[in-house]
Amino acid sequence: MERQGIRRAAFFGWVYLAMLIWNVGTTWWVWNASPAAIGAFTANSLLMCLPWLGFHYLRPRLGNVIGYASLIVFWLSFEYLHLQDWGLSWPWLTLGNVFAGRHSWVQWYSFTGVSGGGLWILVLNVLVFRWLWNAVQKKLYGIWPAVWIAVLALFPIFGSMQYTGVLESRSKAYAYAPAEKNVVIVQPNIDPYEKTSTGTFDAQLRRLIRLSDSSIDSNTVLVVWPETALSNDEAFLEDSLKGNFFLKPLWAFLQRHPRINLLTGIESLRIFDNKHSATAMKIPNTDKYYESYNAASIMDSAGPEVIYHKSKFVPGAESLPVYLHWLVPVFEKFGATEDGYTGQPDRTPMQTTNHSYLIAPAVCYESIYGEFMAQYAHNGADLIAVITNDGWWGNTPGVYQHEEYASLRAIEARRWVVWCANTGVSALIEPSGRIVDSRPWATQGVMKVVVPKETGMTFYAAYGDILSKLVLGLTLLFWIWHFITIIKRKRSHG
Repeated sequence: MERQGIRRAAFFGWVYLAMLIWNVGTTWWVWNASPAAIGAFTANSLLMCLPWLGFHYLRPRLGNVIGYASLIVFWLSFEYLHLQDWGLSWPWLTLGNVFAGRHSWVQWYSFTGVSGGGLWILVLNVLVFRWLWNAVQKKLYGIWPAVWIAVLALFPIFGSMQYTGVLESRSKAYAYAPAEKNVVIVQPNIDPYEKTSTGTFDAQLRRLIRLSDSSIDSNTVLVVWPETALSNDEAFLEDSLKGNFFLKPLWAFLQRHPRINLLTGIESLRIFDNKHSATAMKIPNTDKYYESYNAASIMDSAGPEVIYHKSKFVPGAESLPVYLHWLVPVFEKFGATEDGYTGQPDRTPMQTTNHSYLIAPAVCYESIYGEFMAQYAHNGADLIAVITNDGWWGNTPGVYQHEEYASLRAIEARRWVVWCANTGVSALIEPSGRIVDSRPWATQGVMKVVVPKETGMTFYAAYGDILSKLVLGLTLLFWIWHFITIIKRKRSHG
């Protein structure tokens, strides 16, 4: 279509239709959480058109080689920018994520992250397209281009699969080693739409405690509960958790098990004397302000020891950028929020008080951000723990895609991943990305697993997404080159 000289408006229309079909066809399940998904589909599809429009503009002006290279560079640049904190970040459809269910193919993500997978896909598609186009136009069906394309497609897979075997053999050795310590992962299966109903918190807390008690033994060092496991009609004040009446069964549970640490999700808040942040909200009829958090906390028999405030927010549902506040009346009709939660900027791992792990926490969908999570490993984390509540989506592909994306985080940082979901699925994932053990959707369940600490540093964890930063530089160079070409052309005609 692009090679047939189609006008820009028509080109945009066809590209937008393709992007919209892709978005709706793969993430339709977002609708289960909120009808505002319609806005997400339309807006994300529009943003995805930008790399294609840049390519459509540059190719006729800079030639085929630079033109098709610009498509690859523009798309990877778009994906990287879409991962940043700009208010509407939604990187679920990052191309490299497609291999989440084929972890053995992409062990090299420990060097490149998912951007390496995106580059691989785009280069192969451009080469195949060019080969087929030349074959049709020139009636040439040479075998060698096809051979080289096949090598480029298959060599990374075969090399990666060999390395996967080495990694998984090492992980299996842990399974036969004496279990000095274990982790208990609790899946309570509580309906998120009924979670804050009046009078249900006590029953939910006792279910979590009962399930935990059923598996804790003398070797248990860590118990993991899911996102917002501690969530009441009103958020819990972080400065007075130990004295909170509703949490008395929790402290009694931890006092019965003084050697364990609990990692749990909690909806919390803090009160301040002034508006010290953009997300601080005024308490009506007072001169005080508060911040609310979707948080994770490490607790022991002495009380809450470490609290992490979720930093990557679901657009619309948990935050709305300032430049879209004029749409607040519309968004609120669909359950969205104007200011939402407050996050924290640093990637400091959470140290357990019994010194069992230095944890990289991920709350909700934070685990789909590769460089973000790898920063924890860079700062010393030896375990990734994802606590989430995917029940908002129902039993849809989104639940399983989210779990599989954690396999990519395991590869990028070479860390074990403990995955704890409220309604499922929960899992243990080894550093090769293989899901070792899991609990199915919509069941109460407990997993007691041996989880070794990993302290090595991958290239990706040490240096971040170097590939994406390089393509951002190339994007800038392409446009500079284009403008220099325009200036030279005008001077030559002047």
